[in-house]
Amino acid sequence: MKPFLLKFLPFSLIVLLSSTCDGPPTDEMLLAYTKENITYLAADELGGRAIGTEGEQLAATFLAKEFERLGLQPMGTDGYFQAFTVSKPSNPHEEAVIGTSGEGITGRNVIAFLDKKADKTIVIGAHFDHLGMGGQGSLHRGEEAIHNGADDNASGTAGLLALAAILKHQALNNNILFIAFSGEENGLWGSNYFVKNPTLDLKSVNYMINMDMVGRLNAEKSLAINGVGTSPSFSPILNQLNTEGLKLVTSESGVGPSDHTSFYLQDVPVLHFFTGQHEDYHKPGDDSEKINYQGLVSIMRYISRLVTELDNSPKLAFTKTKDSSDTPRFTVSMGVVPDYLYDGKGMRVDGVSEGKPAQVAGLQKGDIVVQLGDTLVSDMMGYMKALSTFKKGDSTKVIVEREGKKIEVTVTF
Repeated sequence: MKPFLLKFLPFSLIVLLSSTCDGPPTDEMLLAYTKENITYLAADELGGRAIGTEGEQLAATFLAKEFERLGLQPMGTDGYFQAFTVSKPSNPHEEAVIGTSGEGITGRNVIAFLDKKADKTIVIGAHFDHLGMGGQGSLHRGEEAIHNGADDNASGTAGLLALAAILKHQALNNNILFIAFSGEENGLWGSNYFVKNPTLDLKSVNYMINMDMVGRLNAEKSLAINGVGTSPSFSPILNQLNTEGLKLVTSESGVGPSDHTSFYLQDVPVLHFFTGQHEDYHKPGDDSEKINYQGLVSIMRYISRLVTELDNSPKLAFTKTKDSSDTPRFTVSMGVVPDYLYDGKGMRVDGVSEGKPAQVAGLQKGDIVVQLGDTLVSDMMGYMKALSTFKKGDSTKVIVEREGKKIEVTVTF
């Protein structure tokens, strides 16, 4: 597939991809590079890149060739690849078994090493798998369709390659391990397998950066950075590096529904970059033409400055944060997509699923939930705590703010 793609690349990009490139890439080159890579990864021909499919294997081969072209060393168990097999139990109450033997679904992490002759290593990761034709995890209601996942997470994968192109030209006191994970959509399978079967000593890992859905920077330039509480070194520098005018929305927890969680649970400081959910999340409409490519390049420049700023620091201290063990557990859902970039009072709705309780009750995108039952909702945690008190069949009042007015509706779970 790669030779076919190269026919369409301008000469400047071919130079960029070459390991003999003399200088760092310009913004113009990165813009074209990320667009070409996302267009390939999110093409219908790859069928949505579900783990264990031909499309996922094509994507993995593509990434390995790009890493090689960029002059990075293979750091998998088989060249750039680290294969793992997941055996799903018949009992739904048992966890999947992730290993290298037995029957099941086989995926491949793609791992490359930028050797700076240092004793510390930064891990930069992004998952490259998606939902294939939909199935479990899809929010699409209708006929089976390809879920191309241009934002989720071809954007982070393209960012991974862009950072490799940038950082290979920088003098650093940290090595960098670039990992494209598979099986993230199924339960962080690839990153879980890697941290339990690392191809370098995890004790040498300084910190981990995860990019998951970084392709839809909005008009406000809102960028979520999660995990800032996992090391005291993070918070003091994030704003001073922000020369692009990004609106940084930070959270402390090192636990979330993406691959940084696997590293946090091994006591590694982590940061997760995220531009927010949208109406195309886990639907067939997440296509390459909807990506904000200029915004993606801005985020990659920001992350590269972060790496440079932290480079001369001693090995970062790790701090535990309030995480999923403190998160309320609930058995019902309103059927809304929260706006994770909203930093006002309440929980703003970024999308409403068809046929779910919220839609039936008349809730709309943009509504801000300020009360659920008898509980006032001040933020996302307050919303989840309130939701955890209900069970299937319960009905309750929900008060939302819509265009400056408060509206009360009744939701039945």
